[in-house]
Amino acid sequence: MWIYGRNPVLEALRAGQARRVLVARGVEGWFLRELERLGAEYTLVPRIELDALLRTTHHQGVAAEVAEPPYATLEDAFRLAEARKEMPLLVALDGITDPRNYGAMIRSALALGAHGVLSEERRAAPLSPLALKASAGAALRLPVVKVKNLPRTLKALKEAGLWVYGLDVGGEKTPRELDYQRPLVLVVGSEGEGMRRLVREGCDELFRIPIREEAESLNASVALGIALYQAALARSVG
Repeated sequence: MWIYGRNPVLEALRAGQARRVLVARGVEGWFLRELERLGAEYTLVPRIELDALLRTTHHQGVAAEVAEPPYATLEDAFRLAEARKEMPLLVALDGITDPRNYGAMIRSALALGAHGVLSEERRAAPLSPLALKASAGAALRLPVVKVKNLPRTLKALKEAGLWVYGLDVGGEKTPRELDYQRPLVLVVGSEGEGMRRLVREGCDELFRIPIREEAESLNASVALGIALYQAALARSVG
């Protein structure tokens, strides 16, 4: 699989996952120096060659071949929480099919202290080159997990001691009213449909983000960022 974008390629190199690196002639010298610092071998090619290979012009002049999407396991997420000596904080995505949103949500999860992002194998965006670019490389630094059945996975996580909070326009509480001093899963549904019924029914708490009436809704990635920031803020002062 080919990935593109400077941050995703650099993260793939740091993780030892990049096989081949192609760089468009004319790319800035600082980027080439960073590749050399990482010990990466690269081939200079005409930019039009990258356009044709990747079927996009939004590659920032660099691409790398990787073996496969770097999916992780829930155990990887728990190990990350243990290594940080933190209570687990997972993000579960229900029906997020847009790769840009998916990548942006992974980026927010990494930036705001989550230990992993999980979604179903079906009804969800794959970890595609576009999603990897939208994540700015975060998908190569944070456990990204695919599960077969999200409602069953949430049930198992609850049985393991985690609390499940679902973001829902009909939620009675706001993010400030939730208890974040416990192992948590934050669930976000799609912008159009929200969470599916079985996912919603599996939540311990439903919460909403208050917005002005003239704004009908928030982008799912933005909503997740707000919820994660509140969790990070509460845990930092708790």
